[in-house]
Amino acid sequence: MSKINELFKSKIHAINVGIEFFKDDIVKQNASATHLDWTPPGGGKPELIAALDKLENPSVLEKIEEANKLAVERIVNSQPVLIGFDQAINCVPGMTKTTILHAGPPITFDKMSGPMKGAVTGALVFEGLAKDIEEAYEVAASGAITFAPCHEHNCVGSMAGVTSASMFMHIVENKTYGNIAYTNLSEQMAKILRMGANDQSVIDRLNWMRDVLGPILRDAMKLNTDGIDLRLMLAQALHMGDECHNRNVAGTTLLIQALTPYILETDFTTEQKRQVFDFVASSDYFSGPTWMALSKCALDAAHGIENSTIVTTMARNGVEFGIRVSGMAGNTWFTGPAQKVVGPMFAGYKPEDSGLDIGDSAITETYGIGGFAMATAPAIVALVGGTVDEAIGFSTKMKEITTTENPNVTIPLLNFMGIATGIDVRKVTQTGIMPVINTAIAHKEPGIGMIGAGITYPPVEAFEKALLTLSENIN
Repeated sequence: MSKINELFKSKIHAINVGIEFFKDDIVKQNASATHLDWTPPGGGKPELIAALDKLENPSVLEKIEEANKLAVERIVNSQPVLIGFDQAINCVPGMTKTTILHAGPPITFDKMSGPMKGAVTGALVFEGLAKDIEEAYEVAASGAITFAPCHEHNCVGSMAGVTSASMFMHIVENKTYGNIAYTNLSEQMAKILRMGANDQSVIDRLNWMRDVLGPILRDAMKLNTDGIDLRLMLAQALHMGDECHNRNVAGTTLLIQALTPYILETDFTTEQKRQVFDFVASSDYFSGPTWMALSKCALDAAHGIENSTIVTTMARNGVEFGIRVSGMAGNTWFTGPAQKVVGPMFAGYKPEDSGLDIGDSAITETYGIGGFAMATAPAIVALVGGTVDEAIGFSTKMKEITTTENPNVTIPLLNFMGIATGIDVRKVTQTGIMPVINTAIAHKEPGIGMIGAGITYPPVEAFEKALLTLSENIN
């Protein structure tokens, strides 16, 4: 019997490339099939293929690889240390009494999403710039308020990211490179400003954070002259079951453990200290902003390296998703439409109630934790949906679009693999694999707050725009 005849009589084992339902048809014919998840480079778009080809030119490629090596070295070698807390007006560059910082790329008030408008108007009431929410809408639209992205002021902000002058901030210093990053304090997980809620209970909590929580943390850290090594604490938290974006059980325990001796030594009353401990115990999210500031601090050290294609910022404002790339110094944003977040909803809410993806917290994924480190936190699937196998798969798949592993922050379940580090615009565009982000879901209307959590991805348009610009600017 000829080899060809043998082939027709043997069981078929097919590899399917392209449209996945072809695989299903093969299986229906009692054959076995494996689907290869593949897309043509640049999605098959001629202009993107041309840009990728240009960046593969040996003389250009050498410059890119050298720049990217430096960028990821700076990310990996960064040692962010918590050195204090203070009000934004006292520490954040460019902050004024009429400045409101927000998450994501630049946006004007009239174009803001519902949650962000809710947070902005609540902040104006909190700051005494408006007597009520109705007047706050008028003030916000009047031109009297300066709006700017947190990222353009060395800050990051969770969800709406709204940061105003009186809010207390983490102050995190990169002991390796000297840069400083800031983020405001967690309001925990009740009806809160960062989710767009703005009623009197939200304002009352912000007042207490300004008058009690912030000053106690400020004075406590003044007693800690060495600061708190956040990279070491992050590594411990991941080994204890956190991914340090949406699961922060271990991180919050470690952080308050480090702060407690100094809190006890402050001059505040026992009742006020008890209020602080009760507040921290009310939600595991207390350390969430801390890891955002760590990530921002490390990534800022890698920003502005000529010819680098490494992503140093991913941020969303509820309307647009923006990225910044190391090779484009300053505040050059590449944007695309904010995406839906898919995941479990709280009782009484439906997917159509959801606002679009929002927040600076994707800085954690940009660093390599959060969705990139879900293999450290299989319990996260109860919050964001999916399976444990999918959570593990995310951590391995992200290696395909990154440059290196961070040996300082590892994943025990994956044989202590370092977290995937250094998202490369070229690899994202070549493979079609988008960075995975796990995140909370805010209601689309202002004044309501969090209604669920899930998984989302950036829009491909942001990376395509970045690739085309980089190809024009790299010599």
